[in-house]
Amino acid sequence: MISPDLDAPAPGRGTAPHGPAADPATLGNREPLGLPDLFDDGFIGDPYPWLDALRVQAPVHHDPGTGLWLVSRHRDIRRVLLDPDRFLPDNAQHAVTPLPVAVLRILARAGFTLPPALANNGTASHPGLRRVVTRFFNAHRVASAVPVIERIADELLSVARTRIDTTGGCDLFTSFAQALPCRVLMELLGIRHIDAATLMRWSDASLELFWGRPTPQRQLELAERVGEFHQWLTQAVRGGTAAPGSFIAALTRHRLPDGKPLDVETAVGACFFVFIAGQSTTGQLISTVLHRALTEPGLWPRVAREAGVAEAWVEEVLRREPPVTTWRRVTACTTELGGVQLPAGAQLLLMLMGSGSDPEVFAHPERMCPHRPNIRHHLAFGTGRHRCPGASLARTEAAVALRAAARSLPGVRLTAGAEEPPILGLLSFRAPLQVAVESPGDAPVPTAAVGPRST
Repeated sequence: MISPDLDAPAPGRGTAPHGPAADPATLGNREPLGLPDLFDDGFIGDPYPWLDALRVQAPVHHDPGTGLWLVSRHRDIRRVLLDPDRFLPDNAQHAVTPLPVAVLRILARAGFTLPPALANNGTASHPGLRRVVTRFFNAHRVASAVPVIERIADELLSVARTRIDTTGGCDLFTSFAQALPCRVLMELLGIRHIDAATLMRWSDASLELFWGRPTPQRQLELAERVGEFHQWLTQAVRGGTAAPGSFIAALTRHRLPDGKPLDVETAVGACFFVFIAGQSTTGQLISTVLHRALTEPGLWPRVAREAGVAEAWVEEVLRREPPVTTWRRVTACTTELGGVQLPAGAQLLLMLMGSGSDPEVFAHPERMCPHRPNIRHHLAFGTGRHRCPGASLARTEAAVALRAAARSLPGVRLTAGAEEPPILGLLSFRAPLQVAVESPGDAPVPTAAVGPRST
């Protein structure tokens, strides 16, 4: 069912380039449909026309710029994710931009390594490690965490209100969307002796180094931060000072299938992935959810007062505009996918963002319809053996964040000129880097949240 008040045009309303339908197997290495560089500002700003065109005319296409095979249909992506033995996760965390020797030296000095742990692990050790993670993000833990999320959200929004009252405006990305999931993660996982700002800086540097296209000089700067992050994680795992019941303590007690203790390097690799996914990508989701809600007429007050509206909006944003836009796989053997014969070792880029707009699955995919009956059929969290273990927490944090912001800041609007914010444009991550808001002079921001909570 479509809610008329929330039936809004989704982001990306450009018209897909037109052209004759092509046999994907004949496209080879030539550029179809004027597809730009995947790091191009035009593609980052509005990827939908190209994603739609790829899905129709070249659903499995070799991109010469990256060497990756772009997979854009929902059914093909789902097939890949459900067959991790044929489509291996081994390349999930490989650096997109080759790391020069000088950068490798910095990482080597820090002892940096990412052995198979979670997202990049196709070995027999994966199920046990995943169970360790899911114990911290299961439904009971997430439900118990709601008061924690609400408390931290209220603390951060109180500071934002003061800033708006004092200066007339505030950026909810840096002050709220980024900070909330980091602080929640620290409490849930028992992370101590580090400040949230440092963890966020390390996490952002890791994303940019491994999924971005930084210049050589920028790579050197990022490598220093990533090295610091890895050294801190290693000390936390090896030092024996982790709090009882914490995530790190659980990893140090874990045993591999052969009964041996989990090695430090793999434990650090698991922490590296969980800490980044648990804070950065959730912060990106919250940023997108807030920005899109503020652009939709009439939605902000409804979120504050109507039960279920925040959750429905979050789910539709996940379908159309997920923070994790792509993910990688590599073929274990020669195989066919979407009518294309792929060699062994083919590097695949699963276009998760495009799959959420596949008309074979979602009616009127270009429209934001939060109450569509099959809303959870999207692949924003993946599916199968490597489905995101933190999906429930991310959904909950985003819904709580949206509802809390709408209640605490009922009079705010996007700052004039901020409707098109700068966009994070990494290979696998996309989100507004700014949610600049202001309070209209005729609608002062109150000093207390409005109305009872609804969870």
